[in-house]
Amino acid sequence: MTIEHSHIGVGALFNPSMSAFIERSLSCLDYLAVIPDRGWVDHGMGSSSRFQMLPSAEALLEQVAGLRPVVLHGIGLSICSAEFFDKEYACNLIDLAQRFNSPWISDHLSFSRVGTGHELNAAITLPVPYDREVLDLLIPRVQFFKQRLNRPFLLENNVYYFRYPGQEFTEEEFLNELCEKAGSGVLLDLHNLYTNSVNHAFSATDYLSNLAMQNVTEIHIAGGMPMMGFHTDSHTGPVLESVWDLLEHAIPLATNLRGVTFEFHESSYSILGESGILEQIDRARSLVNAHSNREVGV
Repeated sequence: MTIEHSHIGVGALFNPSMSAFIERSLSCLDYLAVIPDRGWVDHGMGSSSRFQMLPSAEALLEQVAGLRPVVLHGIGLSICSAEFFDKEYACNLIDLAQRFNSPWISDHLSFSRVGTGHELNAAITLPVPYDREVLDLLIPRVQFFKQRLNRPFLLENNVYYFRYPGQEFTEEEFLNELCEKAGSGVLLDLHNLYTNSVNHAFSATDYLSNLAMQNVTEIHIAGGMPMMGFHTDSHTGPVLESVWDLLEHAIPLATNLRGVTFEFHESSYSILGESGILEQIDRARSLVNAHSNREVGV
């Protein structure tokens, strides 16, 4: 099954707490987003048979792919690592996308890995300075995907708790340049945007006005919470009201939008429950219906 270009689907990002939900309520989603890294063992760069799929994860992907589109959302590419570009990881992601007919794939505009010998992994997505050097680093890496995929490759705007001094671009200017020069698409995470706007005191709606919204293929929505003077991207509980407001603002601007994805951390399943997840899905679908002249569905 595929998500038609003229449709905007509403989905959720899978986590292990959702197994029973998938069994009972997959039909309520237009697609399922999956982090493939959680479903394989990575034996390290240069290893023979480097990526080994876990049987349970492979079975889930096969089950879901027969009923709903599977959108792959990577977390381990570390596309902005200065010392290397992990082509083995990239090719594995591309192979999975083709195997399960993913309508698009994505990762983060960030880095998490450094070193080519004894590799270090921060286990979080770290921001990069928005300058010409990073842009030039990224263009051939995005084009690597574009040359091998017959579907969109998206990069997600990152959350950041500090700003690099002396940057040449704003984040939205950087994304616009990357899309124009390399052919990337944008996964617009509205909770990341909201978090950054609160922590760094800028207007999230001005950001949306400056971003070339025709490049946005997917939108993420989520909840979060304040902690120690910061707003945190914790994916806690339901979507924040301020993020719903941003989604309502963004949908009419994103003329090529194909999916709105609800994210929550697995520890929040007890807060949400199955009915709470469905409420978030239904509210997103209602906003899409109300603010788009395109049909929702698969």
